[in-house]
Amino acid sequence: MSDALINGLAGAGGGIIAQLITYPLQTVNTRQQTDRDPKHEKRKLGTIAQMCQVVKHEGWERLYGGLTPSLVGTAASQGVYYYFYQIFRDKAESLAIEHKKHGIGDGTVGVFSSLVVAALSGCVNVLLTNPIWVVVTRMQTHTKISKKSQPSIHTVSVDPDEIVPVAMEPPPYGTSNAIQELYDEAGIWAFWKGVLPTLIMVSNPSIQFMLYETMLKKLKKQRALRKKGENGVTAVEIFLLGALAKLGATVVTYPLLVVKSRLQAKQKTTGDKRHHYKGTSDAILKMIRYEGFNGFYKGMSTKIVQSVLAAAILFMVKEELVKGARHLLTKGRTTAVKSRPP
Repeated sequence: MSDALINGLAGAGGGIIAQLITYPLQTVNTRQQTDRDPKHEKRKLGTIAQMCQVVKHEGWERLYGGLTPSLVGTAASQGVYYYFYQIFRDKAESLAIEHKKHGIGDGTVGVFSSLVVAALSGCVNVLLTNPIWVVVTRMQTHTKISKKSQPSIHTVSVDPDEIVPVAMEPPPYGTSNAIQELYDEAGIWAFWKGVLPTLIMVSNPSIQFMLYETMLKKLKKQRALRKKGENGVTAVEIFLLGALAKLGATVVTYPLLVVKSRLQAKQKTTGDKRHHYKGTSDAILKMIRYEGFNGFYKGMSTKIVQSVLAAAILFMVKEELVKGARHLLTKGRTTAVKSRPP
């Protein structure tokens, strides 16, 4: 099994576990980003309070709206990203070694090269998986009719002279409903809504991995100097490094995430032009005009908690899975060698 495939599968596994743990926070954050109701601004509900509101009025299941496509998207995104990241990383390392032979550099991949590798991997990931995330955003922002509100009334005729009203529950809003809704709005191109700010946002994982690998490299170097060549890193240290790297990347790129969510959410068809965006530049200009720069940071505290926690879990689980896979492969090869006849 190639190193790229091991990293891809480990990244997918780590991403799924992180997503399952932090998904309610992600749902609340997406709603915060896409909320344009002035009444909500006055209430200023915190993250926990908003989660309680969703549970109270819409039920627990709405905190996990879009979970199925989100898990598919997470597995696909992390798998694609780590797979191509490892391929591009291997090529960058080969180039670094070649350059060293010609007297250029020290043979290691520098910060700028790491940034380029992460950016290229992110672009491939975005172009392949954007349709999944458009569906997820649409499902997360779909608001179920309040439990306390009256259900719709449907009349049925039991007797020719008598009409009996029957309470009807609204049909559930699932993945197929979101897909059909998107296709009806703009055809196949609807699934690539928000792709421009998302492509620009590849700088987020680029910054994240640049910070992570820089800190990890320094930590291993310090560990090797202290313990005479031993540079092992614990799962807790990986967790903390992943959290710090994600925190830095999230603060820098959060405004782009808000714009992307606004474009992917269902556009309101009311006459209020503030609620309808024609594209990325139109969304940015309208947000500045009607909401100010504060609009670009709606729900950032929730996102920081969710993304930092998710990234830390992902890094920790991924590294452990990679170690486990390599150990099993090495053990398998050793056993095979020993079992060979002399």
